[in-house]
Amino acid sequence: MNKVNISEKLSQINDHWNPRIAGELNGQQIRLVKVKGEFPFHKHDHEDEMFLVIKGSLILDFRDRQVDLAEGEFLIVPKDTLHRPVAKDEVQLMMFVTSENVNTGDLKNERTLPADSLEKI
Repeated sequence: MNKVNISEKLSQINDHWNPRIAGELNGQQIRLVKVKGEFPFHKHDHEDEMFLVIKGSLILDFRDRQVDLAEGEFLIVPKDTLHRPVAKDEVQLMMFVTSENVNTGDLKNERTLPADSLEKI
């Protein structure tokens, strides 16, 4: 049982769209990631995702609307919901997802990172 300093962990991340595992509990992972630019539209057929903005501001695009998240705000994206994160400037995120969560969901491309390939920090 060790405490985790979120800012310290995020300072170890020097790339974008490459989540790291900061903790695990009850089949869930706490992932930290820095993002910048647009991620492709995708959905997760069997799992919800929670996006918590630590630093910066994130746009989540959906089919019918857009949600802007500021520092300290979070949004839970329900399973089977097409979405796309967009960061005009660098954003630091904490995500709560299942341990089986693949970052690109139903989409397979060069950004796809299998859940078992993620680094722990």
